[in-house]
Amino acid sequence: MKIDRCFKENTKYKIVNNKYIFQELEFSEVEDSLDVLKSKLKKFSGIYYWLINVISPVFVGREQKHFISNYVDNDKMTLNVGSGNSKIVEHICNVDIFAYDNVDVVCDIADLPFLDNSIDVVFNSAVLEHVPNPQKVVDEIYRVLKPNGVIYTAFPFMQGFHASPYDFTRVTEEGIKILHQDFELIEVKLFGGPTSGMLWVLQEWIAILFSFGNKKLHMLIYLFVMVITAPIKFLDYFLIKHPMAKNISSGFVYIGKK
Repeated sequence: MKIDRCFKENTKYKIVNNKYIFQELEFSEVEDSLDVLKSKLKKFSGIYYWLINVISPVFVGREQKHFISNYVDNDKMTLNVGSGNSKIVEHICNVDIFAYDNVDVVCDIADLPFLDNSIDVVFNSAVLEHVPNPQKVVDEIYRVLKPNGVIYTAFPFMQGFHASPYDFTRVTEEGIKILHQDFELIEVKLFGGPTSGMLWVLQEWIAILFSFGNKKLHMLIYLFVMVITAPIKFLDYFLIKHPMAKNISSGFVYIGKK
């Protein structure tokens, strides 16, 4: 099934480089110096996501792969909302405000161009903190999902500021449940873990302490400390299972059904 069959009637768009463009944010609107670097790296998706898995302070578990294996297949219309330049599965439709190479539909994710009850699965990971009204995005996802359609949301809790190009919000375990209160809960679990939550803050703190108010020096120290301390995050392979790990977990994953 082609994704354009799910578009709302009389919705205007243009097709550029095989992308359906409803609304686009230009890369020039990114102002944060670290995010400028990230935006450039995102164009090289393989390198960028390797860096995320290896060098970033967040331990990458298997929650995403488990969800895909359980809920996503070729017969289901699936969206990756706020996808960036990732391509987690070939047949998933990528939706983002930036026109990355791997994006299929370019739009504001708070105003999705899809019909009511037209989508089987919606995946969104580490994107809702970057929108000013995450509830509006979740409500839009609820609208476009079919009855019994499934949502996957990964939302940070203990993470430092990271503009992309903006950064607004964090949630606790109870907060992510309230955000999805219209859905039937299937599961809430941790992503990252307590070491990841601690490490991100520690790296930022060290960079602030030793940069003496110099923003360029801060970024250099931050990147250096990130690289040399990255292996510590793998402690979360064990610590994420601790019953109190949720108190300082890097974030939470919500899986629910309409």
